[in-house]
Amino acid sequence: MSIGTKELEAPAIQPVPYTTFTSSRKKLLTLILTATMFASPLTATIYLPLLPLLATHFHTSPQAINLTVTLYIVFQAISPLIFSTSSDTMGRRPILLTTYAIYTFASLGLALNKHSYAALLLLRALQSLGASAVLAVAYGVIADVCPPAERGAMQGFAIGGSNLATCLGPVVGGWVAFKSGGFTWVFWALVIFGGVVFLLIGTALPETARNVVGNGSAKVPKWRQTWWNIFKDRKSTSGKGDEENKDAGTGKKPLLSFKMTNPWACLRILFWRDTALVLWMSSSPYAVWYCVQTSIPSIYKVTYAFNELQIGLTYLPGAAGVILGSYLNGKLMDTNYSVTARSIGHKIDRVSGDNLDNFPIERARARGAYWLLVVYTCALAGYGWVVKSHVHESVPLVLQFVLGMLCTSFQQTFSTLLVDIFPSSPSAAAAAGNTVKCVLSAVAVAILQPLVEAVGIGWVYTMLTVLSGGGGFIVAWVMKAKGIEWRTARVKNTDKMPKDAIREEKGAS
Repeated sequence: MSIGTKELEAPAIQPVPYTTFTSSRKKLLTLILTATMFASPLTATIYLPLLPLLATHFHTSPQAINLTVTLYIVFQAISPLIFSTSSDTMGRRPILLTTYAIYTFASLGLALNKHSYAALLLLRALQSLGASAVLAVAYGVIADVCPPAERGAMQGFAIGGSNLATCLGPVVGGWVAFKSGGFTWVFWALVIFGGVVFLLIGTALPETARNVVGNGSAKVPKWRQTWWNIFKDRKSTSGKGDEENKDAGTGKKPLLSFKMTNPWACLRILFWRDTALVLWMSSSPYAVWYCVQTSIPSIYKVTYAFNELQIGLTYLPGAAGVILGSYLNGKLMDTNYSVTARSIGHKIDRVSGDNLDNFPIERARARGAYWLLVVYTCALAGYGWVVKSHVHESVPLVLQFVLGMLCTSFQQTFSTLLVDIFPSSPSAAAAAGNTVKCVLSAVAVAILQPLVEAVGIGWVYTMLTVLSGGGGFIVAWVMKAKGIEWRTARVKNTDKMPKDAIREEKGAS
């Protein structure tokens, strides 16, 4: 080859990696996220076996105690609007530290509250405010470090692991209620849990928000670093900076933004045709599962004459279904993505991540949904009628396992799809989805008992089957047929929306 020819050769352009986080660091992130995500399911489920005991202790009615459950769900909707949307611009670490501080102090207040029903309401609201933003922030962390083709596995492990709390919560709550006849130690356990996880976040969770650290290569100031790295730097005599955040000496400045995102702007997401379909598929099974969990104490106490400890144990089959569903569905999501990519001749970019503008991500995520919906509708309708008919308790327990697995699968799959179609502000999108889930759940729980008393539990679950299961068939069909078309139209015609409503990266920077 001649010298002239060599001079004409252009240097090979290396693709910019989607993330600089290595596989080992992603595994550490997964473990930390699993711990942080314990808060919401643990706090919700550990409380349910205590409901009859709380009604007696505070000298109030079961309906009044159920109001604390409804209020908890309401603040599950409010919390992500306040905190999760801001984590896209302010960073994940400060938001998680703030929310866990609120959660721990609220749990302390509940442990010290002996007689005030009003304080119970207020502190449960604050506890929910602190615990409920974590899931949406966690979705943001996963989207920060995983390209679309690889999100299912990390998400499945993190959510599946965190759902161990749905096993531990009812058993611990039921055991404490049965053995001690009180509830104080339940809240003290939550104080200890909150404090430990707060220290874990501060010590070991690095900043991942792409508006702050880009793909992980941007250097960050000391206050954004983990406490462990700050401690190491102080002991170091070399004067070198944070090892965790320096990546091949890029020297990039972090894309800092301290402007609080408008928490209500992301609600505009709810009114687009493509996102409305996704929201229904993720939210209605979530509301159904909340109804199942809330009705368990009354079903097994009245129909099957179980004590508090036995009632706590009845949550285990459903919790096992949730854990198994999370793990298997994570694997299934990545498989469905690969199969869909092969079917259209698309080569997956595992380095920089796929551009989903022209990829049928709706079809990939909804692949196989019809078969799951068939099983879901049969199990949901059957659950109400076997309880109504006083069938042996093993039958509703098996159906709880099936419903836990399928409700989690739908919620996880379509929450991921919501993040996929709003790639630059994943926590804001997850917060919008969380709002719909919690509003539907709050309404469903509020009207559940009056409906059961009016028409019977069999017909109540039949109505849920028609709305969630029957509606799911229609929505899944429309999503596959029109999803990418409606998404493309939204992106083309709403240039202002990412900047004002969900603060996409191009608007924030």
